Amino acid sequence: MDYVQYTVEDGVGRIVLDRPDKLNAFVAKMTAEVKKAFKQAEASSDVRCILLTGAGRAFCSGQDLAEVDEGVDHGEMIREQYAPMIKQIRRCEKPVVAGVNGVAAGAGFSLALACDFRIVHESASFVNAFIHVGLVPDSGNLAFLAKMIGEAKALELAILGQKVTAQQAYEYGLATQVVSGEAWERESAAFASKLAAMPTKAIGLIKRQMKQVGAELDVYLNQEAQAQRIAGQTMDHREGVNAFIEKRKPVFTGQ
Repeated sequence: MDYVQYTVEDGVGRIVLDRPDKLNAFVAKMTAEVKKAFKQAEASSDVRCILLTGAGRAFCSGQDLAEVDEGVDHGEMIREQYAPMIKQIRRCEKPVVAGVNGVAAGAGFSLALACDFRIVHESASFVNAFIHVGLVPDSGNLAFLAKMIGEAKALELAILGQKVTAQQAYEYGLATQVVSGEAWERESAAFASKLAAMPTKAIGLIKRQMKQVGAELDVYLNQEAQAQRIAGQTMDHREGVNAFIEKRKPVFTGQ
């Protein structure tokens, strides 16, 4: 792949956006490569957690506007490039961590929101930059934001387009952790490794259940029972019970 690095180590699939000279701004090939990398990580039994981050000093600055021709159909661009990428990430039943090492603007903000967790460098920031070029937030941005921080605050960030600092993101509930500069690389990797050592199938089922929140109670409870039935048949469940009885730390295998 030209614009994405993909490596696997100790159960963590590391996906790195790799256009550092352009602040990792998206071009069509890059969105396709992100989707491809996630699909590969999802299918690999060696991967139990995915860490998505950016090369250089940015996470992702959004669409590379220099690559957008005048008269382009932005709706078609969303349908063909961004929507498939976001859906691939959201379908993933393995835990997904955004290692936000720098600015996450526009679709880069949306990309971070599509992940399950956000480990944020203290100097990083988030910007809903769409309004500054006369566009609306895309790639699922408002749907994610409204669920996380409420409609009023989501609307404020979308219309005013103000920068959200790492500390503000933590206060809003957008950042899982804010980490100081010298510790960020180590802490983001450690967080992903911790998730990779957890019961992977149970995590996938929890993510699946979250999508049912808001459904009619009878529907939700039925889905919940089905998820628990599946989890109860895993080797990780048996290991957890045995470890509890034997008063030791469980060793989960993701099975």
